[in-house]
Order: sequence, then structure tokens, then C-alpha cells
Amino acid sequence: MTFSRSIKIAPSILSADFANFGAECQAIEAQGADWVHVDVMDGHFVPNITFGPATCKAIRPHIKGVMDVHLMIAPVDAYLQAFAEAGADIITAHLEAGPHIHRTLQAIRGLGKKAGLALNPGTGTDSVAHLLDMVDLICVMTVNPGFGGQKFIHSQVDKVRTLRKMIGDRPIHIEIDGGVTVDTAPLVAAAGADVLVAGSAVFSGGSVANPAPYGENIRAIRAAAQAA
Repeated sequence: MTFSRSIKIAPSILSADFANFGAECQAIEAQGADWVHVDVMDGHFVPNITFGPATCKAIRPHIKGVMDVHLMIAPVDAYLQAFAEAGADIITAHLEAGPHIHRTLQAIRGLGKKAGLALNPGTGTDSVAHLLDMVDLICVMTVNPGFGGQKFIHSQVDKVRTLRKMIGDRPIHIEIDGGVTVDTAPLVAAAGADVLVAGSAVFSGGSVANPAPYGENIRAIRAAAQAA
């Protein structure tokens, strides 16, 4: 993975056809997705259950590019090795998921993976300052984690702006997760984000049998972000 601040679209397979994951991953990449975003939820840290390391391992051979695994689970440390072995390129843990986030980020990098730090909408940026040399990506949740299809929380745009200033010239991606559409993509891109996670906004109107709408949606979101 070569670092770049160009806009990257990372469709969330939370909005894909669960019975057809491999084909869905291939379809979104063929239609222009830069990364594949995998939302892991445990029914404990967030009010929903999705999938675990076995699913990640099963879809890995169908993904040519970056598998971006977002762990909305607590405790998180005990599962890092399993997701690393399942083929994750980036493993993102929540600041709020445990008492020792510095140790968690160290462990992710120790497994040879890029380390991501996710922040819930109610979490400020103060704690991040002491972690900047431990992270490769900061994921700003622009909805409360747990479900797809929620409305974008506009107060988070200022948070992105603050983080962008804190990061300076460090090679750290700012990722946006939640409510990304052609309307919200320009707001966060202008504030300094470069990775846009989109679920329903990418998968809407398409299917494995008819993947062209995926490409149209990805291109529309990218163009809107780049125009900012």
C-alpha cells in the first residue's frame, strides 16, 4: 500500500448481498472501488451482529486490493491475530473499545498490519494527539456505529478539519464512515478526508447480476468529493 491523499472509495459490504459476498467483492472492485470495507460488529460494543474472521478469510481470495477491516467489537485485543491471519490489510479498532488503545495499536502493527483508530461521534480529538505516531488511519464515524443507512451527523465535519491539522504531513489517512453520499462527500473531502466508506450509496440499484449501478454510484461519489 503506497500512501496517497487521493480520494479513495471503500464500499462497505454491510450493504452487499450476504449470500453472495465473494461475487459482490469482485463486482465492486471491477466497478472502481479502491478498498473493500468490512464492518465487524459484535452485538456488545454496537447493537448489531455481522460477521467475524471466518468470513474475512472466505472473502479475501475474492479481493485483489485493500481489505479494510473495521472492528466494532469489545474487547478487541483477543481477536486481532485472527483478523490479521484472515488477510486484513488494515485493522481499525475503536478508541472507546478498551482501556489500552495504545497497546492495541502496537499489537496491530506488530502483526504486520496497518493500524486504524476509529472515533465515535461523541468522542473528541484530545486523546488522538498522543497516538498519532501509532496510527496509519483515523476513521471518523459520521453516524453512531451499529447499522447501515443512517443519516450523516454534520458536527463531525469540524472534527475532520481538526484532525487534518493535527496530522500535518504524517502519512495518515482520514476515513469517513457513515452517511456518505454525493451530498456529504464534498463536505468531508474539503475538510481533509481521503477515504470514503459508503454502503447503501454504492450498492443502491445494483446487484451481482447488474453491477453497472455500482460503478455509476462510485464514480458519482468520487467526482463529488474531488470537486470539493
